[in-house]
Amino acid sequence: MITRDIAAFTAFARALATDFGPATARAAFVVSPDGFMRAEQSAQDNRYMAEAGAFDTGAALREHHALQRALGQDVPVVCFPGDEATPDAVFPNNVFATARVDGEPRLIVGRMRHEVRQREAGRADIRGFFRDTLGYAEIDLSSQPHPCELTGALVIDRARGIGFCGLSERCDEAGAARMHEAFGLRATLMFDLAPGEYHTNVLLAVLAGRAALVYPGGFATPDLLPALEALYPGGVVALIADEQAAFAGNAIALAAGKVWMSRRAHEALRPATVAGLAASDFAVHSVALDAIEAGGGSLRCCVAEVF
Repeated sequence: MITRDIAAFTAFARALATDFGPATARAAFVVSPDGFMRAEQSAQDNRYMAEAGAFDTGAALREHHALQRALGQDVPVVCFPGDEATPDAVFPNNVFATARVDGEPRLIVGRMRHEVRQREAGRADIRGFFRDTLGYAEIDLSSQPHPCELTGALVIDRARGIGFCGLSERCDEAGAARMHEAFGLRATLMFDLAPGEYHTNVLLAVLAGRAALVYPGGFATPDLLPALEALYPGGVVALIADEQAAFAGNAIALAAGKVWMSRRAHEALRPATVAGLAASDFAVHSVALDAIEAGGGSLRCCVAEVF
């Protein structure tokens, strides 16, 4: 099922068992911020990106090393080198993703909107590592015409096999359908993002299949919050604008009881937000990413999950 009908999606998804696959990843990969700088094409529709003078490659590299060490507490972390020709490559989850469909491991390569990011999809080292070394089948969406920026646009509950796909210039309905098929999902809900928003994963995080962080103001669809509350009863934590602006929605759970976000996001959390996460048995952990966040993304954007 892939639909815009929130009621139909919710009714279907509520009946699903949490047996689609592991709720959290087995490993992760990241791309080093070598040559990290402002990409003017990406800045056209990413209001979170700082001006060029705010970019500090040395600081971003130091933060990224600390991020790798921190996430390594939960899962093995593989780091690929960056490239000055692809200054946004530090955010690989938009371009590369993995899934297991009927037991088959897949590497999915997305279709990026901007040419500067389309270059990332051609990386032979990342493709070869998964295809030739790990034996993943390759599902290449990069050459078809419809933008589909993978787990930037599509937030997935891996336990249920369902997706929440925000439509914008970074993902249209046809692109959403291609991702739905590539990930082998049971159901995907499509909805419009609010004007000025470009990716779902700065607005919504599904945590280990049992809780969600969400900024309701980022969606053009007001019925999305009640739907999430029906799917994750007692587990939905609504963010206010200041928390979302600090990238609190760009969080990830790589282990059952931990949610990772940037230090800036962590410090912006209200006590009620921390308590809401604790009620679902999540403790907040964080890493300073101020330099990396100049690029218009945060911690979750830096992490491509390996299933």
